Formats: sequence, structure tokens, C-alpha cells
Amino acid sequence: MDDTIEKKILEESQDFSIFSLFLQADLVVKLVIITLLISSIWSWTIIFTKYAYFKSIALDTIDFEERFYSSETLSKLSKSVGNHPGHPIEAVFFSAMVYFEKVKSGFNNKDFQLKKSFCDNVKKEMEIVIDKELLRLQKGLNFLASVGSTAPFIGLFGTVWGIMNSFTAIGISQNTSLAVVAPGIAEALFATALGLVAAIPAVLFYNKLNSMLENINNKLEIFSEEILVIISKEIFR
Repeated sequence: MDDTIEKKILEESQDFSIFSLFLQADLVVKLVIITLLISSIWSWTIIFTKYAYFKSIALDTIDFEERFYSSETLSKLSKSVGNHPGHPIEAVFFSAMVYFEKVKSGFNNKDFQLKKSFCDNVKKEMEIVIDKELLRLQKGLNFLASVGSTAPFIGLFGTVWGIMNSFTAIGISQNTSLAVVAPGIAEALFATALGLVAAIPAVLFYNKLNSMLENINNKLEIFSEEILVIISKEIFR
């Protein structure tokens, strides 16, 4: 009986390809591997999508800033933007101009406090829009952070489970040869490697995308201050 079990283990251990390791793995280890594979694929999907989108926003921001500084009046630029801003900096500009158009009839009012209150309200409107845009852009980044922090431990769990299976194989076969324990150790190490493969890119690109997002935020805040200065000059002149 023991010879039969040992022979079966030796036959199964001859193929150490990744696919074979997966097929030979315990159900728990299979679930760990599948979880890590799905997490890695989804992470790369987020990485490619977000990176391309943030790059596009950066180019659109530069283009809009050139139009903003070359435009004769804010009203003309507002008409060219229309009612459907296409990216964050247009959304910030649109929010300021919508509020500006609503109350511009009161510009002749000499009340200093009223004018100051108007400027404060414009600033708040733009801050709200900036916050909304940043929240929208941040979607998906938390998943990268979660994968980066949990994937190594999920892989480690698969490793521990695989090693437990190896010791079980030793107990069943009463044989401590490498051929008996190799399959369990191999699948255990595979789970560890897969955990690192999922975690490392997630951490690296989470930091990179956060840096790009911070640059977008800085540009939006600077741009909102510039709009506020122009509107203030228009009101207080």
C-alpha cells in the first residue's frame, strides 16, 4: 500500500511546470493561486487604465491652460467649453463661470462685503468641484493599495498550506526523500512568488499614480486661484 502511494507521488512529481503544479495543488492552494491571479490581472487593468487617463488629463490641462491665457475674455472661453466639461480643469473653470454668470448683474453694487462674499462663494464652488474630481480619479487606487498590502500574506498562507501538505505526504509514505516532498514545496513556493508578483507592481504603481494625482491636484488648485484673481479684479475694478 505504501509503495503504491509513494509510486503515485513520484509519478505526479515528475512534471514541475506551472500548470502541472496548479493541477496537483490542494484545493486551498488552488483558491489562493486563483485569487492572486485575479488580483494581479485586475491590478494591471487599473494600472494601464489610470496611467493612460492621468497622462491624458495632464496633456488636456496643458492645452486648456494655453487656451485660458490666450483667450481675450473669460466669457469667450466659457462658450468654447460649453455645458459639458471634458476633464477636471474644464470642470473647475465651468463651475466658476456658472456662478459668475448667475450673479454678475450685481457687479454694480458698491457693497464691499457683498463682493467679498461672492468671491468666497466662487472659491468654495471650485473647491467642491476639485474634491469631486479627485474622488472620481481616486477610484481603483484603493484596490492597488489593498493588493500591495495583502497579496504577500495571501501567498504566504498558500505557502504554509503547501508545506503542511508536504509533511502530510511524508507521514503517509513514511519516506523523507525529496521526491516525496518536492511537489508540496514547489506549489508552496509558487504561491509565495505569485503573491510577490501581484504585490510589487501594485505598490510601485500605486505610489506612481498617487504622485500623478497629486500633480493634477496642485495644478487644479493653482488654476482655481488664478481664476479667482481674475474674477476678483472684474468685481472690484
